[in-house]
Amino acid sequence: MNERDSEIMGQLLAAANYIPTGDIKQADVIVINTCSIREKAEQKVYSLLGRLKNLKKNKPSLIISVAGCVAQQEAERLQARMPQVDIVLGPQQIYKLPELVAKAGKRGKLQLAVDQSPNFAIPRYSPPSPAVINKKGDDIEAGQFFKKFVTIMQGCNNFCTYCVVPYTRGRETSRSPEDVIAEISHHARHGVKEVTLLGQNVNSYGVSSKGRLKYVPFPELLKQVSAIDGIKRVRFTTSHPKDLSPELIKCFAAIEKLCPHFHLPVQSGSNRILKKMNRKYTIEQYLEKADALLQMRPDIALTTDIIVGFPGEKDEDFEATLKLLEKIRFHGAFSFKYSDRPQAKSVGFDNKIDEHIKAERLRILQERQNDISLLRNKEYEGSVQLVMVEGKSKSGDGQYSGRTMSNIIVNFEAPALTPGQEVFVKITEGLLHSLRGIVA
Repeated sequence: MNERDSEIMGQLLAAANYIPTGDIKQADVIVINTCSIREKAEQKVYSLLGRLKNLKKNKPSLIISVAGCVAQQEAERLQARMPQVDIVLGPQQIYKLPELVAKAGKRGKLQLAVDQSPNFAIPRYSPPSPAVINKKGDDIEAGQFFKKFVTIMQGCNNFCTYCVVPYTRGRETSRSPEDVIAEISHHARHGVKEVTLLGQNVNSYGVSSKGRLKYVPFPELLKQVSAIDGIKRVRFTTSHPKDLSPELIKCFAAIEKLCPHFHLPVQSGSNRILKKMNRKYTIEQYLEKADALLQMRPDIALTTDIIVGFPGEKDEDFEATLKLLEKIRFHGAFSFKYSDRPQAKSVGFDNKIDEHIKAERLRILQERQNDISLLRNKEYEGSVQLVMVEGKSKSGDGQYSGRTMSNIIVNFEAPALTPGQEVFVKITEGLLHSLRGIVA
């Protein structure tokens, strides 16, 4: 979501005659798009703002904007702590960025835009200007990139006790399917081959604030997106297990373009902790849905999110999470230590876990998941995978890099290839975070 929001703000500024620069000292406007879901991410924001203080001192006309969830959460406190900040705008207000930049330049006082509306509607899609300038200064056609993120909904109604999203991004609101299809069709006409549909909880797409179906259900939207000429791959993220329907599971067998990769956050393997987290499902229900996905699409790659050290987490709760890893054998997991977040209900929970215990549990979990991820990747050895080329490998050895339909990175040698091109690659080696292969 943040990456897509950053892209939107870049397009808005480009339309206002700003161009990106690779040299921060040359910038007239600096926009920091923030995340507050983890404490470490928030700390990085303040650290960066501290480093920008001297830049602002030497160039008083510089406009510094803080956008996103930290902006929504901290609001005026942020500017009081960091007076070099000129603009603070929340996720619902990013579309006002050019207007606020103009006001900040003229008035020289804080521009604050963090209002949230229960009736917030994502603005209709408007194609970007015919050309944008990338950070190297080269002219490229808008939409030439072979893959795009497309927001289909925003906000969350789940109120997990550890999470700030309902407070920083507001309640769930969906875009009309017509607008989503119009945007993706535009991208497809300009060379985009892969789209990822975004939302805090894409499973509940189309449902109104009153809980009634307002638009088509998510499985139907997937079918409409997959029918667009030129689109070869469709992905989506993120999903909530409680809203994973049988109809959505069937899509993985019925829709050829839907990639066999599913990110399904579990957070804990303990029913007791899941209840305290207000996740609204049990481990038994989660396992049942994971099994249904594997029955429907045996080659599907399952990934997840896990929090360790939630208040009151006992050794047996942590052991239950480790057992879940062994049971499902996720292809990958994003794992974190619990941290208190402003406004989240769990801030007031008793029995907080000591930091050294959280750190040790995280170490154990990540080591075990790494073992499983390596074994999962070795299962690809000898197989032939359809890989979409992303570009030259980051290793700098002249190889190309791309992704399988199941979202695994593959590095391989090949003659000249173009990003977005698909090639068959025989996998020769499975590594911890990637695969190696040769063109088949």
